[in-house]
Amino acid sequence: MLILLLIMVLKRFQQPYMIAYIIAGFLIGPYAANIFKGAEDVEPVAEIGILLLMIFLGMEIDIPDNKSLLFKPLVAQGMKIVLTFGLVMPISFLMGWPWLTGAIIFVLLIFNSTAVVSEYLRKNGELKTEFGTTILNILLLQDLMLAPILGVLQFAGAEPFSWLHLGLSAVTSVLVFVLLRAIRNRDLVQLKIKHIFRDDQELQIFAGCLLCLGFGLLAELSGLSGALGSFIAGILIGKLDAFKWLGSALHPFKVFFVALFFVTIGLRLDVDYMKSHLLTIGMGTLLLLAVNSCLSALIFKGLKYSWADSLYAGALLSQIGEFGILACSLAYKMKVIDQDLFKTGIAVTALSLLLSTIWITALRKFAFKRPKTLIESENNPNTAS
Repeated sequence: MLILLLIMVLKRFQQPYMIAYIIAGFLIGPYAANIFKGAEDVEPVAEIGILLLMIFLGMEIDIPDNKSLLFKPLVAQGMKIVLTFGLVMPISFLMGWPWLTGAIIFVLLIFNSTAVVSEYLRKNGELKTEFGTTILNILLLQDLMLAPILGVLQFAGAEPFSWLHLGLSAVTSVLVFVLLRAIRNRDLVQLKIKHIFRDDQELQIFAGCLLCLGFGLLAELSGLSGALGSFIAGILIGKLDAFKWLGSALHPFKVFFVALFFVTIGLRLDVDYMKSHLLTIGMGTLLLLAVNSCLSALIFKGLKYSWADSLYAGALLSQIGEFGILACSLAYKMKVIDQDLFKTGIAVTALSLLLSTIWITALRKFAFKRPKTLIESENNPNTAS
């Protein structure tokens, strides 16, 4: 009921529903109504939302034949890593912070939210444009980076480090690239099983859940993120006629579980801590949005995009993503960071997600002063998308 009321208010102001989910999570959480004691109560179930989101995303996009659409994301993400590291670590040294503090800030800055960015691109009809494909490929690369980063956190923490686990993650990442290349270059063998699922909704739902969760589990066992496994499953399913029914069968579950994931972010917000560190968290959030936007905009401009597209890309890649929350949580559990840094990181992440759509909309309007979509700008010879 609470989420429904918040959605009705946000719809009137043309704001994304994600904001309603986070606010609802905070209001029913341990620091407000205390209906739920913490995110741990629903977090395992909520993670299914990310898996479902990624499988739908994989079904919707096409593997690009244009090599530049694969090369540009590699260059863009590589440049962002180098620039972010070169910015964060010297500042950390000058401020006298422990190097692990700087490392966690660096990790938070290089991850963006697939859920926020993909939904925004879809809403504006830009998901399948050349620009949208480049952005999504950058997010896919970030997913591939999660496993090595978690391995480094394990090495820095109190838990025993496994070189075998890290090596398996690296090998699996290479296999993912090989698989994507194979999908791009040739048609897959079509399975003659479409008649089995026809007109049987229950069978469709459970088969769809098995595919989604199964690929996610295989990716987790291989050392990668479950979200990446579901994304690969979505790409494969999108190429097979036998599974064309999957989208309509699982869509209601996707909406519910994605909402639940964002509710868990709201559950994590410690209002007392945020009040006592209001200036630090507020300034940190605004600084993060500005720095991430500037770095990404400069990188896209270096890749020969127009200034308008570059500013828009910077706005899209400004927030901290869901995997940043995961990395921060694991770092705290492994005793790599203390409780204060953990709570600050969670608060800044949640606020960046809350403000990101407003930030994106404002910068998009500034970049495209005249009414113009990315689809139109791609047809303009002066725009190098």
